[in-house]
Amino acid sequence: MQYSAGRAYAVWWGPIQPGVPVPVTAKLSRKFYDALGDAVANELVEWFNRVDLTYRTELRDLNEVNFARFDAKLDQRVATLKAEIDQRITALEAKLDRRIVEVRAELRQEVARLDARVEHGFAEQAARVEHGFAEHAARVDAKLDGLRTELIKWMFLFWVGSVGLALAISQLR
Repeated sequence: MQYSAGRAYAVWWGPIQPGVPVPVTAKLSRKFYDALGDAVANELVEWFNRVDLTYRTELRDLNEVNFARFDAKLDQRVATLKAEIDQRITALEAKLDRRIVEVRAELRQEVARLDARVEHGFAEQAARVEHGFAEHAARVDAKLDGLRTELIKWMFLFWVGSVGLALAISQLR
């Protein structure tokens, strides 16, 4: 950075860098220099620069203090917000755990109800099948009884025919 201090003012050119004091640009009229003289006018410019530096320093210190307060408040608010979020998450986890327990209980009840329905359905089907077998067995027994009767009848006729034939042959002899 470069600056040029003239008789009545300081001229600043180049980039401004943080932490480097910037002098006040005070341009005083030629009449002022003639009335006060160069020494007094330059001293007045230097005084303006010192006042400016003092104000800048005070402003920088005030900004640092304000930023520190802001940073502390921000940290406090972030911590408070984090605590609230943690509390809400904990509450939601507890609520979710309760709901999971409720859903499990409901599912167990539903499974038990379905199991009972299935058991009842199997029992009904077993009863129907057993009844069907019983009916079928009764029909088979009835048919076997009829077949037995028919068989005995034919056996009797065969036996009577055989005895009759044996008697007839024995008389022919």
